[in-house]
Amino acid sequence: MKLVLNLPRIIGFFSIFCLLALSSCQKEQSQHGSEEEQEIEASKASSESDSEAENVFSGIFDDAYGANDEVGLSGTGVFWGRTDTLVPTVRCFTVTVIHLNAPAPFPVKVIVDFGNTGCLGPDGHVRKGKIITVYTNRLIYPEAVATTTFDGFYVDNVKVEGTHRITNISPPLTTIPPVRKFAADVIDGKLTKPDGNFVEWNSHKIITQYDGLMTPLDPRDDSFKIEGTARGRVRRGALLVAWESAITEPLFKRFSCRWIVKGRIRTVRVNATITSPWVAILDFGNGHCDNIATVTINGVTYQITLR
Repeated sequence: MKLVLNLPRIIGFFSIFCLLALSSCQKEQSQHGSEEEQEIEASKASSESDSEAENVFSGIFDDAYGANDEVGLSGTGVFWGRTDTLVPTVRCFTVTVIHLNAPAPFPVKVIVDFGNTGCLGPDGHVRKGKIITVYTNRLIYPEAVATTTFDGFYVDNVKVEGTHRITNISPPLTTIPPVRKFAADVIDGKLTKPDGNFVEWNSHKIITQYDGLMTPLDPRDDSFKIEGTARGRVRRGALLVAWESAITEPLFKRFSCRWIVKGRIRTVRVNATITSPWVAILDFGNGHCDNIATVTINGVTYQITLR
């Protein structure tokens, strides 16, 4: 039998094969790019959510610490600028002090009520609802504990839930030079947005004062470094991701600034492999008081704005 080669037909088949191969290759590249984008989105969401929770609950620390000189040192957080004791009405919120074992000074419950219409704080945020803190002793004393819960409490349009606990773990007050250190724990913290998106957060931090110890009556020059770990979960639309975080370079905060000014946090998705490139490094900057930070993921750096 004589074999006849049909060159045009062979070229046609070859062309179709090449087109199919190219289409398959492009599809794989598209899927790969989509997966990469999803990993970047998940890493960014984890890092940004950890930062948001850190800032919100850091503010709760300031509020509990600065309520008045009976329970802490007056003048920090929403009480910024005040150096007197609590009065029935402070700015646009009210304060109620209840001695739970009167006439003993402690334990004492302090309720800060921002009302239902919104109260603009010195940090530029609008608050609603109540912060409720029970103190076992004045917070500057070793072993004192302040436990904060929330009743319909919002920062801007974000609902805040959970328990925040401060424990003074300082050595005796007679220690020279003086040392002031706290353990700050967030238990079942949750930040819920109006659209149903949320951040769940549990955290254990050690907060050490490094400046302002020589002016014990005025907390407005106090500065602290923060170390520790956290874990959380975030929902953003169809995205739901759990992560763990660790402070790799101590965070630095000052009562005079509404944001953390320096330090780094490493976040990684739960159950990620050791060699996973999808690790986020959040950098709060070089010490300037501003709301700009960066997140670096797989060698690419993104700028973010802190709340």
